[in-house]
Amino acid sequence: MGIYLYPNSFSDPERYKVAQALAAEIYIALQKGKAPTKSKNVLEATNIQLLKKGLESKLSQPFSKHHKTMLNYAFRALLRNTDGHNITNESVLSTLNHFDRGTSYNMMRRYLFSLINSAKKLGLVLDLSSIPKRKTQAKLHKPIGDIQGLLNEVLRYNYNLHLCCLLTYGCLLRPHREVRELTWGDFSEDLNYIRLSGDRNKSGRNRIVPVPHYIKEFLKKTEDNLNIFSGKEEPFAPEYFKGLWGRFKKRSRLLEKDQTLYSFRHTGAIDIYKRTGSIEKLKAAMGHSNIIMSLTYLRGLDIAVLKEEDMPRIK
Repeated sequence: MGIYLYPNSFSDPERYKVAQALAAEIYIALQKGKAPTKSKNVLEATNIQLLKKGLESKLSQPFSKHHKTMLNYAFRALLRNTDGHNITNESVLSTLNHFDRGTSYNMMRRYLFSLINSAKKLGLVLDLSSIPKRKTQAKLHKPIGDIQGLLNEVLRYNYNLHLCCLLTYGCLLRPHREVRELTWGDFSEDLNYIRLSGDRNKSGRNRIVPVPHYIKEFLKKTEDNLNIFSGKEEPFAPEYFKGLWGRFKKRSRLLEKDQTLYSFRHTGAIDIYKRTGSIEKLKAAMGHSNIIMSLTYLRGLDIAVLKEEDMPRIK
């Protein structure tokens, strides 16, 4: 009817007020003899508008910078696969089909579903149940055999990268965010512990991690608000360690195929499990939210949980 009011794009209680205004406008238009047209422009515009509102709602929450970047990326990717007006299951599938690898497909699916579910709370109607996850094959992370030798080689190349590898191995922190964003205020006064709040790590839970002695000798504490690598309040860019590692990898003589910066974390996990035999301790050290995740992690690392004496016997 040419009335451009969108109640469902507002949250309560504004939505009800706008709906009342819309009802009044329709009543006046009908009194004047104006009939509804068959144009779908109003509904289509609302569809995209709700998705944008859903994005804005997500971006207003205390997510990481990387998470917000990926939400923006998913939003733009979906818009490129619509007709400019309407979001359908076909447009969602078209967006996902640009990703050949199962892991990339599932990652984009997670961000798209997060956006769309946010928009559905505002009134978007879209059933995503027909878009399943893709099956992915578990990737075997290759542990590091000569951990001290490789650490020495990294130290000769770059001090910051060496400290990152130490913290990834010895404290089992994730390098590209948890390690990179560390400030001196995250350490206890005696440097014995690192404390990370839930919004600073992947599990979303508060985490306290002991700092081994071989790491403390490389720590020179300054002001609490300063990043331990940049020496400033702001950390280095998200790609900082990725770039350093890529350049180191080209000149390393000890690094083997399929070993990455995360291999230090994987190697640390193996060491903890082999020494303690405790899934609970491994779960706590890795910062996993549940034991099932830790078991899956061990399976991916190709660790033999069963021993010979656990197997069936012949009397």
